[in-house]
Amino acid sequence: MASLQEPWVLENGNLKGSSKEIRHGRTAHNMSSSSLRKKSDLTLVSKVRYGMLRLFLTNIQEVILGTKLSVLFLAIPLAIVADCYGFGRPWVFAFSLLGLAPLAERVSFLTEQIAYYTGPTVGGLLNATCGNATELIIAIFALNQCKIDVVKYSLLGSVLSNLLLVLGTSLFCGGIANLRKEQKYDRRQSEVNFLLLLLGLLCHSLPLLFQMAGESVAITANQMLQLSRASSIVMLIAYLSYLVFQLFTHRQLFEAQEESEEDDGLSQEAPVIGFWSGFIWLVGMTALISLLSEYVVETIEDASDSWGISVSFISVILLPIVGNAAEHAGAIIFAFKDKLDISLGVALGSATQISMFVVPLCVIVAWFMGIKMDLGFNLVETGSLALSIITVAFTVQDGTSHYLKGLVLLLLYFVIGACFFVSKTPLSFAVLGSLPPLLINDVWNFNRDFMHWLVLLLWTGPGGKLTNHSYSAA
Repeated sequence: MASLQEPWVLENGNLKGSSKEIRHGRTAHNMSSSSLRKKSDLTLVSKVRYGMLRLFLTNIQEVILGTKLSVLFLAIPLAIVADCYGFGRPWVFAFSLLGLAPLAERVSFLTEQIAYYTGPTVGGLLNATCGNATELIIAIFALNQCKIDVVKYSLLGSVLSNLLLVLGTSLFCGGIANLRKEQKYDRRQSEVNFLLLLLGLLCHSLPLLFQMAGESVAITANQMLQLSRASSIVMLIAYLSYLVFQLFTHRQLFEAQEESEEDDGLSQEAPVIGFWSGFIWLVGMTALISLLSEYVVETIEDASDSWGISVSFISVILLPIVGNAAEHAGAIIFAFKDKLDISLGVALGSATQISMFVVPLCVIVAWFMGIKMDLGFNLVETGSLALSIITVAFTVQDGTSHYLKGLVLLLLYFVIGACFFVSKTPLSFAVLGSLPPLLINDVWNFNRDFMHWLVLLLWTGPGGKLTNHSYSAA
């Protein structure tokens, strides 16, 4: 095996930091993705005489065949062939969606490999940037085609799937696998994530409240856009502060717990590919994600018409489930092993990154592209997001878990999914002008009552009591 490592030494030089330092800098996202990797057998590759060919075959073995999702790589050429030879566009959409799953997992693997040479801090920044690269790339391609609804639905679906589907399945499976003991986890990391999620919820709710209070639709739309852009800048500042908090001042709160050698046969003390090899593979994987994302955005309406499913359901439910399948499966696997800190880190960390980084970044990118995208959702979407965050906050507040908590989160996700499934054309305030005046008045009254109830629920807090008696009396 020493001969295999010679090209890496020539390619990269010394590693940045000791292996122990790098291992203790691994986040829950890295640990989750590593659960789907498999150990490569390099016996045959080590017998190849030529160094460059041996290095190339090693990279193929580690990058392409080193994951349990390697069979899904076949969907990538199938999607390209289906697009080039004019197969049914729903087939292009389906193959592209399947091909995104292993690519997302490999991006996480490659960022971890590069972190061995750049150090845990730079590696953490790289992971924070590329952790949700699939959602960001799909959103940018959708913005380029002015499909703002697809952008909003897909990002909303990513947050909901992490909060309800991933966390719910993890708590449920972990509770079933550990029936005879109470599962515990550290609440400190989740409290930080919920602070940011509530800030994001406020920024998403303000445009809706502002629109409800507006007198003119045209004036309100312009002011909503300005408010959304200002809120997006604030959200990005908050996320940068969160990165400083996570990577520098309070790193110990976010470091994933290490597995024992018996639990993790893939625990690595050294990288398996070189720095420049990892960088080239990362660029190539990102290019493939961009290609498949373009296919997904172009064919989503055709798939909707062919399958009889609304675009909102595909964007909110199907895209997040398939696109993040590897990360989600890893979180569930660690829940089975009674490592809920990793599962919570994956679910809440990804939801925070989408809400506080990807969404406001899309608003800023759309601003530079001359596209009017705001943070506003309609009532159904805002209510689903708010109730999901509140329910999860109540669920994880005590630092203990059992299977019933996970089951409730899963049932909530199924109800929200059913709502988007039956809602072929979700009601938005853009079409209220075509409704009868009495119906418009009823809608506004219902929205006002709902938001008052939501504010009251947020004011009480998880397990608290109402302290603002003047509000309750009013």
